Amino acid sequence: MNLLKRLARIPWHNALVALLLIAIVPVACRLWPHEPLRAWLPSSTAVYDADGRLLRLTLASDDRYRLWVPLQDISPQLVDGVLLHEDRWFRWHPGVSAWGLARGAWVTYVRHGNPQGGSTITMQLARLIWHLDTRSPGGKLVQAARAMQLELRYSKHDILEAYLNAAPYGRNVEGVGAASLAYFGKPPARLTLPEALTLAVIPQEPSRGVPGTVGGATVIDRALKQSRDRLFARWVAKRPQDVAARPLFALPLSLRPLSRLPFEAPHFVEQVLAERRLDGGDDMRVVTTLDLGLQHSLELQVRQYVEHGGDRGIKNAAAILIDTRDMGIKAMVGSADYFDSSIQGQVNGTQAKRSPGSTLKPFIYALGFDQGLLHPETVLRDVPSAFGPYTPENFDGRFLGPVTATQALIRSRNIPAVQIAAKLASPNLYQFLHDAGISRMASEKHYGLALVLGGGEVTMQELGGLYAMLANRGELRPLRTLATQPRTQGSRVLSEEASFMVMDMLRQNPRPDDAVAAQPSRLPIYWKTGTSWSFRDAWTAGTFGPYVLVVWIGNFDGVGNPAFVGVDAAAPLFFRIADALRAERPRLAEPVRRNPPNLRRVPICLASGDLPNAWCPQVGSTWFIPGKSPIRVSTVHRPVVIDTATGQPACPPYDPQRTRTEVYEYWPSDLARVFAQAGLARRTPPPLPDCQGGGQLVGDPPRITSPLKGSTYQIRVSRLGTERVAFTATADGASRMLYWFVDDAYLGSVPSGQSLMWAPDRTGRFLVRVVDDRGRTDARELGIGAVE
Repeated sequence: MNLLKRLARIPWHNALVALLLIAIVPVACRLWPHEPLRAWLPSSTAVYDADGRLLRLTLASDDRYRLWVPLQDISPQLVDGVLLHEDRWFRWHPGVSAWGLARGAWVTYVRHGNPQGGSTITMQLARLIWHLDTRSPGGKLVQAARAMQLELRYSKHDILEAYLNAAPYGRNVEGVGAASLAYFGKPPARLTLPEALTLAVIPQEPSRGVPGTVGGATVIDRALKQSRDRLFARWVAKRPQDVAARPLFALPLSLRPLSRLPFEAPHFVEQVLAERRLDGGDDMRVVTTLDLGLQHSLELQVRQYVEHGGDRGIKNAAAILIDTRDMGIKAMVGSADYFDSSIQGQVNGTQAKRSPGSTLKPFIYALGFDQGLLHPETVLRDVPSAFGPYTPENFDGRFLGPVTATQALIRSRNIPAVQIAAKLASPNLYQFLHDAGISRMASEKHYGLALVLGGGEVTMQELGGLYAMLANRGELRPLRTLATQPRTQGSRVLSEEASFMVMDMLRQNPRPDDAVAAQPSRLPIYWKTGTSWSFRDAWTAGTFGPYVLVVWIGNFDGVGNPAFVGVDAAAPLFFRIADALRAERPRLAEPVRRNPPNLRRVPICLASGDLPNAWCPQVGSTWFIPGKSPIRVSTVHRPVVIDTATGQPACPPYDPQRTRTEVYEYWPSDLARVFAQAGLARRTPPPLPDCQGGGQLVGDPPRITSPLKGSTYQIRVSRLGTERVAFTATADGASRMLYWFVDDAYLGSVPSGQSLMWAPDRTGRFLVRVVDDRGRTDARELGIGAVE
C-alpha cells in the first residue's frame, strides 16, 4: 500500500519540476546580462539653448533623425493612442498575437485584399531592429520568433519604449522624440491630444508624416487627418471625458517640414558638438549656455552692418558675447554668413588666431600697476624712442609729449605702452599671457616687445576671457558652453586694485559716434580698440552690464584693407550691438561690484602726475595703491628768484625790494624737444648761476636711453673702430650740457637732448656714464662683441 502511494506521488513531483523549469527559463533569460535596447539604435543629439529652445537636431550615425526619449517623458496620450491604434492587447500577449496573424493571413492570402501583417508592437520592433523582410510567410515566422525572443529578454516597458523610439515617421525621421521636435517643435511630453494622436497613426503609413504645402501653408495630408480623426472617435468611446476636445480636431493641423528644422547658432553648436566628441560625451540632450534671443540680436546687427559696409570692403565680421557672472557664452557669430562660401563663412572666426592689435594694452597697464611702475595719472613720455633695434611708432605717426597713463591707454599710444612693457619684471606680458592660457604661443624671443602692439595672436574667445577677467576683478575663469559645466572660482592673475583701475580708465574712453549717443548712460561701457599689422584685423573689445563683447572685422584669408581700423570699422558695430541689447533689455544693469578695499584717492599735480609741490598750478586726484604705487613729489614747477633790474636769476642773499619769484616748468629734454617740434610754446627756464645751486630745487638726474640696459652690440671685426654706437640720455630741464664717459675715459660733451656717437675699437664689457652740468649722473654696462 505504501509503495502504491509513493508511485502515485512521482507524477506530481515530475509535474512540479517541469513547472519550475518552465518558470526558470524566462526568468533566466530576463536576468541574463544583455545590452539595453537603447544601445541597438544610434541616436541623434538635440542641442538646446539655456531656456530649452532647440538649436539643432543632428543626424544619427545611420543618417536618421532619432532621439531616444524615456517612456516616462513621452505624453501618456501618445502612448495610449499608439496602443489603441496598433496593439490593444500589447500588455497581455507574449509578443505574438495568434488572432492577428490568422486575420492577416486570411485577408492577405485567402481574400486577396490589401496586405495585412497582423504584427504586434513587439513584432514591429523586431523587424526594425533586425531589418527583417516580413513580406513572405517565412519572414513572418522569423519575425514572430524574434518577437518572442524580445519578450523573453526585455520587459513590456522596455519594448514599448524602444518601439516608440524606433517607429518610422516619414523620410528619415524615426521615433517620437525626433518626430515631435521635427513636426511640432516641442518635446513629446508637451504634445496636445490632436498632436499626440497624429503621431500615433503615422507609423502605420509613415509616408504621410511628410507634410505638404497647400496654398502657402504647410498642412498634414487629408488621409492622415481622416485616420487621426477615426482614432479620436475610438478614443472618445473609451474616454468620454475627452469629447470636449472635438473642436480642436476641426482646426487645421500644421506639421513643420524637415527643411525648417532649427539650425541656430551654427558656429557655436558645431563647437559644442566638437568638444563633446573630444570629451567622449554621449548625452542626447545637450543644454548650452547660449541665449537664443541674444544670438538673434547679434546676428541681426552683424548682418545689417556688413550689408551697409560693402562700399568700404567690409564683407565679414564676427562677434561673441560672454556673461561675466557665470562665464557662459551667450551668443556667438562666427562669420557674417555661415552659408556664404565666398567669405569662408563656415569658419568660426571666434576660434581663429588673429593679431589683436592694441586690445592687449590694458593688461600692460594692469601689470604696471601691480608692479608699482605707475598709477592712472602717471605722466608718460610719448616721444620718439628706440628699444635696441625695435623702434615703434604711433598709429598716427605723431607724438604727444607728456601724456597721462589714462590718456595713453584710451588714445592707444604705442610708445608709452612699449615703455611700460620694457620695465615689467615678473610677470612680463608674455608670461602673463602664457599663464592666462593663451594657446599656441611662440617663444618669448620670437615676439620681443612687438608683442605689446599685437605681434602675437589670440582668438576672440581668449580675448573675451581676458576682458571678463578684468570685469571679475582679476580672477581668470574658463569660458563655459554647457549648462552642466561647473562654475569655477578661477585663478587670480591680477590684483583687484589693478583690474579696477584699468576698468576705470576704459570707462573714460569716449564713444566714437555722435554727441547725442555719447551722453552719459546709467550703464557705462568699458572698451578698447585694436588694429593689426597691415590693416588685416579691426577689433573692439569691452564690457557693459554683465556682458563682455568682442567684435572683429576682417577677412579669413588675411587680406588687408585700409578701412580695417578698430575705431572706424569695429567700434561702430560694437556700439550698435551694445545699444540694441540695452534697448531690448531696458532692465539690463551692471552687477554690483564693490571697490577694492586697498585703494585710495590721492592728490597729484596734473602736469607731472606726482604729488603736488607748493608751486603746482593745477591739482587733481588719482587712484593709488598704498605701498605699491610710485610716490614722489613733483619737480616740474620750480621757483626762480629774478633780479628785477637785470631780469636774470639772482644770487642770495635776496633783497625783497629788488627781486621777484617766478615759477618755471622744467621739462625733461625729450619732452621739451617734442613741444618744440609741435610748436607748443614753453617758456625756457633761464640758466642758473653757480650761486643758485644751494637754494634751487633738486631736479632729476639724466637717464640713459641708449644703449639699452644690459645690451650687447655685435660689430663686424672689419668695422671695429669705425662702427659707431649712439649714446643718448634724457636730461632735466635745468641741465644744459651732458658729459659722456666710457670706463672713466672722457669722450665729449653735447647739448642736452642730443646724441654722442662712439666708435669702439675693441670688444668686451664697458661702463657707460653720463654727467650733466649740475653734477647728476647715470651709468650702465654695455657689451661689445665681434662677428666675422
